[in-house]
Amino acid sequence: MKNILIINGWHAFAAAKGEFNKSLFTISKCFFEDKNNYKIKVTEINEVYEVEKEVSKFVWADVIIYHTPIWWFSVPFKFKKYLDEVLTAGYRNGLWNSDGRNAEKPKINYGTGGLLNGKSYIVTTSWNAPEEAFSLQNGLFNELSVDNSALSGFHAMNKYLGLSLIASIPFYDVEKNANIIEELKKYELFIDMCFKSFN
Repeated sequence: MKNILIINGWHAFAAAKGEFNKSLFTISKCFFEDKNNYKIKVTEINEVYEVEKEVSKFVWADVIIYHTPIWWFSVPFKFKKYLDEVLTAGYRNGLWNSDGRNAEKPKINYGTGGLLNGKSYIVTTSWNAPEEAFSLQNGLFNELSVDNSALSGFHAMNKYLGLSLIASIPFYDVEKNANIIEELKKYELFIDMCFKSFN
């Protein structure tokens, strides 16, 4: 039996409606609800949450699935607030005990004090940027991928906790040019592929 925590990192702000991330979130929930060998818990940042309960969800989960849009090259501000609150509350409370260093050798082992070793995560990101923005020479992202540019800090955060990455999937140009039906089908295939080894 695998425990799955699904987090929708979208929240209301300005003209953002969050429909695409909500659809990804719903697909994830339905995928696991249809199977007997998974238990799921969910969090939607746009709704009220209790920090200590969220810490317990991280501790409980075998796999965390993050769904987030990218706003100004990072996660939305309420999602960042959620992560700051929950991960801080997780100090010596199931998520991490230290930064991993000790007084004898303070220059090594930074980032090895996480307590979620053996657990893993998936992240989906939705972008206004087209895919080409990450590959064009002299482009904004210096030919670096999503994971090696805007998402690098997010991956470091999870590694700090001890989590390992299963997969990351970006959805490009969602605001202007995406074929949403095809993108959602792509996600259905993606999540099925990610969990084939667990079935």
